[in-house]
Amino acid sequence: MRSLWSRGWILAVVCVLCFGALPVGAQEYPSKPIEVIVGAAPGGGTDMIARAVADVAPKYVGQPLVVVNKVGAAMTIAAQYVASAKPDGYTLNVAGGSETVAVPHFRSLPFDPINDFEPIIRFIIERVGFYVKADSPWKTMKDFVADAKQNPDKYSYAHAGVGGIHHATMLAVEKRAGIRLTAVPHKGGAENLAALAGGHVNMAIASPNEAYALVQAGRVRPLANASLKRSATEPDTPTLREVGIDVYIENQKGFVFPKGTPKPIVQKLHDSLRKVFDDPQFKANAEKLKLELAYLNGEDFRKALKAMYDQIGEAVKK
Repeated sequence: MRSLWSRGWILAVVCVLCFGALPVGAQEYPSKPIEVIVGAAPGGGTDMIARAVADVAPKYVGQPLVVVNKVGAAMTIAAQYVASAKPDGYTLNVAGGSETVAVPHFRSLPFDPINDFEPIIRFIIERVGFYVKADSPWKTMKDFVADAKQNPDKYSYAHAGVGGIHHATMLAVEKRAGIRLTAVPHKGGAENLAALAGGHVNMAIASPNEAYALVQAGRVRPLANASLKRSATEPDTPTLREVGIDVYIENQKGFVFPKGTPKPIVQKLHDSLRKVFDDPQFKANAEKLKLELAYLNGEDFRKALKAMYDQIGEAVKK
């Protein structure tokens, strides 16, 4: 009996040593608040999704998600900060937009936008929309393109940073439609729309959720979006392909950790955030903000990022 008990005790110790160390760490995670680094200004779609998640997350994650805005350089400042952070599960980035799929095609970055991060979960997609003032002479995207062809460099547009997804989308439109516009960089969709409403530019690029209040107030008019299908928020607004411009570029927003974050921690946070995604209050908040929910797990999110990265690279290629 003693021999059997000894062998059983030894086997138990071996199991703990072999399999217990990392999962125990994951079981204790998180033990303090988690920073959510946002590369865009407050009020834009990236900030909206971060705060919508943070509002519901504590009851599933067990700790607060603290949103920190680090604005600049088409969101690459925030991405670099997270790429350089300790991979312990306490610093994550809202990624999937300019810093991941667009900027790397315009300049070298101190991080690999795909391989230096561990995707956790995708929450939403954001359409890239084209807006003009409600009293502008352009009623459709075809009207605007026809006018711009006759007047190269006359008209300006607001975008969210050189090399960003807004800038990349318009460069693709210019290339496919045969027009030339003047680019005016800002810090995000909300600022782009403010510049448009103030009469400082002729067109603004933003997402339907960012533009919703101004559209409903009759201050701006949507002309098109760059997705494959129309937005439920703007069902009467055509896609670029519908108006004869062969461009498909879409923004994605999800959470990523720095490369090297232990897989059990990645999985545990994913599972908690998936519960956030399914939470009725979160869905109600997302509907109120006009966020277009589009869940993907970490691995599928990585594949979707790579696919859009490749597509933008092809669209902006000289």
